[in-house]
Amino acid sequence: MPVITSRDHPLVKQLIKLEGSAQYRKKTGLTLLDGINLIQIYCSILGKPENLIVSESYYEDADNKHFIDIIFGHKPPKITIISNSLFRAISPVKTPIGILALISIPALKEQAYSRKVVFSVLLEAIQDPGNLGSILRSAAAAGVNNIYLSKHCTDAWSPKTLRAGMGAHFFLHIHENSDLKHIAQQFKGTVIATSIQASKNLFEISLVGPTAFIFGNEGAGLSKEMIQAADENIVIPMPGKTESLNAAAAAAICFFEKVRQERDSILSSNIGTK
Repeated sequence: MPVITSRDHPLVKQLIKLEGSAQYRKKTGLTLLDGINLIQIYCSILGKPENLIVSESYYEDADNKHFIDIIFGHKPPKITIISNSLFRAISPVKTPIGILALISIPALKEQAYSRKVVFSVLLEAIQDPGNLGSILRSAAAAGVNNIYLSKHCTDAWSPKTLRAGMGAHFFLHIHENSDLKHIAQQFKGTVIATSIQASKNLFEISLVGPTAFIFGNEGAGLSKEMIQAADENIVIPMPGKTESLNAAAAAAICFFEKVRQERDSILSSNIGTK
């Protein structure tokens, strides 16, 4: 199989653009998955990628070839081999494993788990890809249905966000460029905003039933408009000496407090029927 060695190769140019440009990702509807774990999750849910791009040394390793055979069987996707030095130059990570997948960004109708919407998350102007990916990862683990991103959020489908999400993207319905105020007004349940100025704390309100959490920008927090759009404004109690929590940490605490309350509600109902 031929090995690509030139940075001027059309595929290499495309990969570089996809790694660095949100506008190009949106224009083409493509993005990159880095590493075998992400690729495995994608394949288990949505099928084969458009193209597997591997480094020369990765493909020469017999164990790696065997692993590709295990994932894809006798009908692997197109495989493109790139020289080791060129792969390092185009990889979105400093120490690449040696395998990327070129994929189509999933349309909403293709994403997994179409369920009754009872748990949603609204994100306003989240800027850090790592934070966004971590929030998505916690959301998927907690059973969130829909994620709504405001216009000024970082790109949900950037390689950095995908790595931080660890496959969570493919279990969620992710809506970009959303009108969060409209979503909050239309949500058939309790809309909860997190704000350090709130008088109620997370553990004082009921999270049983349809719930939508709103989280704001890492530095500025939520806008007044979104705080006013919520049914409840809450703060996470912090008995320690720090003033605030990382956005992803705050979101995870809220998600799993809802999980805990829902579980306790079910247990209480079961006891009551005996």
